[in-house]
Amino acid sequence: MTLLNLRKSTYLFLFLMMNFQLISCAKQVQHVEHRDLSAEKKQLEIITGAERTNVYLNELKGKNIAIVANQTSVLSVLERAEIAPNVMGSKNVQYHLVDFLNNYKNIHVKKVFAPEHGFRGKEDAGADVKDGTDSKTGLPILSLHGKHKKPTNEQLQGIDVVVFDIQDVGVRFYTYISTLHYVMEACAENNVSVIILDRPNPNGHYIDGPILEKKHSSFVGKHPVPVVYGMTIGEYGKMINGEKWLKNGVQCNLKVIPLKNYTHNSEYSLAIRPSPNLPNDKSINLYPSLGFFEGTTINAGRGTEFQFQRYGAPFFPKVEFSYTPKANFGSKYPKHKNKLCFGVDLSQEEKLSEINLKWLIDAYQKTPKNEKFFGSTFTIHAGNTILQQQIEQGLSAKEIKKTWKKDLVAFQKIRKRYLIYN
Repeated sequence: MTLLNLRKSTYLFLFLMMNFQLISCAKQVQHVEHRDLSAEKKQLEIITGAERTNVYLNELKGKNIAIVANQTSVLSVLERAEIAPNVMGSKNVQYHLVDFLNNYKNIHVKKVFAPEHGFRGKEDAGADVKDGTDSKTGLPILSLHGKHKKPTNEQLQGIDVVVFDIQDVGVRFYTYISTLHYVMEACAENNVSVIILDRPNPNGHYIDGPILEKKHSSFVGKHPVPVVYGMTIGEYGKMINGEKWLKNGVQCNLKVIPLKNYTHNSEYSLAIRPSPNLPNDKSINLYPSLGFFEGTTINAGRGTEFQFQRYGAPFFPKVEFSYTPKANFGSKYPKHKNKLCFGVDLSQEEKLSEINLKWLIDAYQKTPKNEKFFGSTFTIHAGNTILQQQIEQGLSAKEIKKTWKKDLVAFQKIRKRYLIYN
């Protein structure tokens, strides 16, 4: 081999070795980047209060407990959570909180309290929910949306701790926060502790709406807060306690098991519908704006598969979009049942970060004068009589919302005292 050929061979060998090393390094970088991204994703995953079992299980051991729960009271038992060895043999499995705690060693679950819509979340809005027995555990199910909305002294006799774990949607006229109020009040009166297993608020990214006036307090809205208050149910429980909103100003022994990796701007999609007529993220986001229709003669999608994603009525002007409400899951008697309704489809609307009053005003203007628009419950949904008057007087959405500003600023100062998350 000539010296020239030897040099060429050497250069070729060195060139190939350098390329091999570069490829190898690139693969290592890709692997590191992939690993780091996975770790970052895992780190940012929201962990609910129920899943932080290592924080609260010891406080329940040896205690007689009651659980306030419904179909949303679930937890995924992952490597991050302490696993009950006598309950399950595998990880990454979802369990209902009642099943999980009922089978946990040295925790004595005595009963379950169920809110509006029932323990399994299948009852119509406003329907009386009857007491019963859970077929899986044999535990008594006591309704807090029937004969009693507040646990009785007898029902709390012998109970040491009440665990509250229900997915809320952050809207004043959604009644789970009223149930929380009465549970806290009854526990304060009976010297029973309350533990709230916190969950994200899917409408926690903004604050808006009129403040409820005390004289219009009801189960559909108990406290002087705006329609959208921007707090998790754990933060809200702290506010109920701290502001002494319970009867006679009593305060309960309250502990909140906080979320991990959560802020009020976190994106959070609910895997389980929190009630029959909130089937998806879109309906939950539109609910604060369309919930006002509950107090009117207008159908807001009940009796369809697009609840709180449309509105209409048979007497609206004929347009291309129409639908016919029929009895279905969660709505046995929807407004304008079996009648063709003309209206507006909102299923493709962009995510809201404020209440949209334009749809309510639009529906009012489309309603003929011989048709009654406002019903008897509009005031309890609005929390005042002023909103109805403003709409009847022809004020614009912008003009109406301007009148909320002062009260919203005052509320935010109160809210700030009880925040757990940024």
